[in-house]
Amino acid sequence: MANPLYDALFGRHAGSDAPFLYVPTGQVITYAGFLGVAARYAHVFGTCGLIPGDRVAVQVEKSPDALALYAACVQAGLVFLPLNPAYTAAEVNYFVNNSGARLLVCDPSQHAAFGPIAAKANARLETMDGSGQGSLRILAAEQPATFETVERTSDDLAAFLYTSGTTGRSKGAMLSQGNLLSNAETLVKHWQFVENDVLLHALPIFHTHGLFVATNVILLSGGAMIFMPKLDVDHLVKFMPRATCMMGVPTFYTRLLDHPGFTAESTAHMRLFISGSAPLLADTHRAFEERTGKSILERYGMTETNMNTSNPYNGPRRAGTVGQPLPGVELKITNADTGEILPHGEIGVIEVRGPNVFQGYWQMPEKTAAELREDGFFITGDLGLIDDQGYVQIVGRGKDLIISGGYNIYPKEIELILDDQSGVLESAVIAVPHGDLGEAPVALLVRGTQEPDLDAITAILTKQLARYKCPRKLIVVDSLPRNTMGKVQKNVLRDAHADAFKI
Repeated sequence: MANPLYDALFGRHAGSDAPFLYVPTGQVITYAGFLGVAARYAHVFGTCGLIPGDRVAVQVEKSPDALALYAACVQAGLVFLPLNPAYTAAEVNYFVNNSGARLLVCDPSQHAAFGPIAAKANARLETMDGSGQGSLRILAAEQPATFETVERTSDDLAAFLYTSGTTGRSKGAMLSQGNLLSNAETLVKHWQFVENDVLLHALPIFHTHGLFVATNVILLSGGAMIFMPKLDVDHLVKFMPRATCMMGVPTFYTRLLDHPGFTAESTAHMRLFISGSAPLLADTHRAFEERTGKSILERYGMTETNMNTSNPYNGPRRAGTVGQPLPGVELKITNADTGEILPHGEIGVIEVRGPNVFQGYWQMPEKTAAELREDGFFITGDLGLIDDQGYVQIVGRGKDLIISGGYNIYPKEIELILDDQSGVLESAVIAVPHGDLGEAPVALLVRGTQEPDLDAITAILTKQLARYKCPRKLIVVDSLPRNTMGKVQKNVLRDAHADAFKI
């Protein structure tokens, strides 16, 4: 039966003894071996009572088995919902209930905490740890290594990825098989991936960069991955001579530049370094090229669209830009108020249209209508311009989004918690330049009738939010600057505290 995404990414490798995953411990997993594991998990989903279209929420550490859950969902016609392992129980509770997930997979250490969440959502709860062990693998061991692929079409949903908004309520971006496959096909051609490529994969697999960009590109091209559980710069340097390409966030590159073993010789075998998920500082771009003789290729994408633009594979990769629209992707700069297309060189809101653009937000028709135009253009909320050579420059972000170390942070979610704390009259969370993370959140707290207890507030934030969302600094102030309409001027705050992390 036809299943476009499975057939193109996975099914074409059936029976192949070619290596797919090199694990730093020395294990080599072939395509055939990986697909056998995925088929067993697909059978388990059936025994759990799941039917095509059901959502599977997965909050586990990165491992080959965790990646196999993605393949199993595609083969079984299920909607894959990866969740950051850093999310707290309160955050996971929202995602599971909002998505209507029928199955929640978590680390064994979270079983007791997540039990009530699954019960409330009427979802089954299974476990998997960082080595792939857990109740799910026990169930899979009893299943056959082949599975009859469920029929799907390009319009059927393949994944949900949650992205927060300014209201603090997360939105489930619905991605179809066609969205994911079309983008992978474009990137394989544009970045010239072939079956002898070996990708250094140190990204997490709970968001679009590590999963739907890096992994899908390798699957489609038939290459292999050195599959690292997390970022380890020593390992990056050690395994780089065995790789041909790497995808990373700017933090990868700043840390590589700080490593004494990272030299032109260690990168000699590499043909491509790609950066995304956060702005790459021009200084980093230049320092990298001076050290290695190679130019980082920067691109631009979003949860809702996967990749939209890219610097060229052959041609000038311009620091400070994210390149030109990818083939098949239309991009325009518009006036935020009127929607009028602006001429090159003028700053406005970036809008994109193409087969990569998502299907809308789950159970949010009004939000979908507000951001996804009837003609198919998605209003990204990012601010940018197109220069005289057709390259796109990102100059800012609407909605005050913070991207720290490649992770999206939405200030409103943090501010809602801060505003409830004793001694805090109101708060504002801003992005401040950070040498390692690109930028990091800083919270400004307006004191109320009493002085805020910063240690107590930090403890509460740590308990309720993933660690990467927690402000790196809490600063008490007398008031927040506002414009004539009463809106907090975060641009003024960013300018005033731009040196917060400088020594």
